[in-house]
Amino acid sequence: MSRFDPLGLTMERRMKQLKLTKACLFSVALMGGAALAGAQEITRYNEGNYFYTSITIPPGAETMYLSGSGARPLEDGSWGDMKQQTVNTFSRFKQTLEEQGWSMSDIVQVRAFAIAGDDGLDFAGFNEGYSEFFGTDENPNKPVRSFVEIKDLVVEGWLVEIEIRAARMPE
Repeated sequence: MSRFDPLGLTMERRMKQLKLTKACLFSVALMGGAALAGAQEITRYNEGNYFYTSITIPPGAETMYLSGSGARPLEDGSWGDMKQQTVNTFSRFKQTLEEQGWSMSDIVQVRAFAIAGDDGLDFAGFNEGYSEFFGTDENPNKPVRSFVEIKDLVVEGWLVEIEIRAARMPE
């Protein structure tokens, strides 16, 4: 007994369409898997003196985000200049990363928020301190980076607050 089929789709045609749909979905899944398999490393682009302009992180990479932090007071109770605060802050980040089994070479992004000290905004001092940790023999990697002048920081005495993001491929 035949039923009215407004689309003209017989059972045989429906089965062929279903098989074709499955084949297309399988092909798309294979292509997506191949694309993921091909991108198995973190890639850095357009190296500058202090940073890269962009970094791509493939699916499956592990990531770590470290909250904004600033320097600790020096032994004499002062906070130090921009370079000292930058070195102090990155040294603390280095310790935190190493405690978690990560390294400074895993850092892919740095954001620095700075205020002007008595002598103005010390961008050169920041770069001097920063250069002790990135683009070195020990750590040739450089992250992408932002340096933003702001009106004030949450801790009186800080000249810079830094936050970082790190990424690495699982072993």
